[in-house]
Amino acid sequence: MSTSMSTRWSSRLRRFVAARLSPEGQLGLHLTVGVALMLLAMVVFHEIAEAVMGAGQITVIDLQVAHWFNRHALPWLTSFLLVYTDLHGVLGALVLTALLAWYFYRQRASYWLFTLLICVPGVMILNVLLKSVFGRLRPSFEQPLLQRVLESYSFPSGHTATSTALYGVLGAYLICRTAPGAWGKRTAIALLAFLMAALVGFSRIYLGAHYLSDVLAAMAESAGWLAICIAGVSTLRRRRAIRPTK
Repeated sequence: MSTSMSTRWSSRLRRFVAARLSPEGQLGLHLTVGVALMLLAMVVFHEIAEAVMGAGQITVIDLQVAHWFNRHALPWLTSFLLVYTDLHGVLGALVLTALLAWYFYRQRASYWLFTLLICVPGVMILNVLLKSVFGRLRPSFEQPLLQRVLESYSFPSGHTATSTALYGVLGAYLICRTAPGAWGKRTAIALLAFLMAALVGFSRIYLGAHYLSDVLAAMAESAGWLAICIAGVSTLRRRRAIRPTK
């Protein structure tokens, strides 16, 4: 009986693993990868948050980086980054999201539209909640580059989280639209989407609105949320596609 039970459990385990790694299954490889990426992002975020709250070495690096940029700011770069960072503030991000939503609607990309409308507003709400939990004060300088007063908390960066979600959805959509074997084009799209979001993060550090760790944590937070949103909507699409018609 013991051998028979062991065989049944072994068979079930093999079927479970095969189903999780199946590219075509409802709960297959896409969901497995999405959950794995989300868990990885959570681990990265946790490690950064723990180091920040525990006043670890990263907080020393934060101060060094922040004050270095404040002392070595270039007027032309400051002007450019002020415009770029404002473009990805709450209002700017909502406008960009609306434009991308309109584009998805015109392309009849309903599932990508659904993903976008879950992912970007969702990460905005998540970021507000995380800021209130950690309550980290923003950087301060004798001569700040950013003249406006920022009343919200610093950790994690909202601009960075939102832009990572926005450009992440756009990049994922464009990658899915390319030919399966076009790895060079897919890599270029992924790199460009990353750089667009990373530039937002850099602008927040350069202008003294956030610390380096705020930006890194925001990218991890948003990447995890993005991964599970895309995987979840993909699962929904697959379930609807194989649902028997009456």
